[in-house]
Amino acid sequence: MSVFEEMAKDGTIWMNGEYVDWEDATVHVLSHAMHYGTGVFEGVRAYDTEEGTAIFRWEDHLDRLYDSTKPYDMEIEFTREELTEATLEVLQRNDLESAYIRPLVYYGYDSLGVSPGDCPTDVTIAAWPWGAYLGEEALKNGIKVKISSWRKHASSQIPTNAKTTGLYVNSMLAGEEARRNGFAEAIVLNKEGNVAEGPGENIFLVRDGEIFTPGLSESILDGITRDTLITLAEERGYTVHDNVSISRGELNTADELFFTGSAAEVTPIRQVDNVEIGNGSRGPVTEELQTAFFDLVNRETLDHDEWFTYV
Repeated sequence: MSVFEEMAKDGTIWMNGEYVDWEDATVHVLSHAMHYGTGVFEGVRAYDTEEGTAIFRWEDHLDRLYDSTKPYDMEIEFTREELTEATLEVLQRNDLESAYIRPLVYYGYDSLGVSPGDCPTDVTIAAWPWGAYLGEEALKNGIKVKISSWRKHASSQIPTNAKTTGLYVNSMLAGEEARRNGFAEAIVLNKEGNVAEGPGENIFLVRDGEIFTPGLSESILDGITRDTLITLAEERGYTVHDNVSISRGELNTADELFFTGSAAEVTPIRQVDNVEIGNGSRGPVTEELQTAFFDLVNRETLDHDEWFTYV
């Protein structure tokens, strides 16, 4: 039985200020977002710690959620405090000690022209159990990835700093192409042919003991886990270049590569196309930063307590 089938038994989702049964959390088929991808969302992790369930970097995710609505002229009628209270309540009502949390804001049902017109801005918050996004084995041994034939849209075409539902068609195409060809995930290049990111992850490269990651001008999402890893790396004395262009060819000669993301957390990359990266397994820098990340989110260290919202 799938996680969603389990949640459907007695799960609860918050919708526009009300708590509704999981199976009743539905939208009209003519909702604007269903046809034009006009929604924004966040993916947030809550971890089971000795201090109780803790949401990781909730305030930063809220910042990005509200910022993502701006290009689309959406107005969330609920305050940050109301969304926080609703999220904590959803976790408690669903008896979740660790969870993946999905806030979603979208244009709803009123009219169906391309212009949203008087369509309401609907807001929902759901949460469910979700383990390692790419598998537990991937966290230890790394994954094989494929350079996608699909390019990342440019920020001059559509706002790449907004986490927009419709944009993830690009991610789905890239990821499914990779999986059809026997790879776990994809790497997407931008319109200039430089490395952008994964379908749902930022990417880091390690070379000669220094760390490199594409800058925001490379059409990437400003990842919150990306920012976390930059901070953790710098605290451990690494030089981090976080505003660079990385060519496709540089991937092949990297000492180490890894993905970061709220879902993917910190996932090593052991192969790109048919090229083995480093020694073909999780590298020492990746392992150190991965350990630091999981020690942090599991609260085995008390560093950065300001990043946690406790249930």
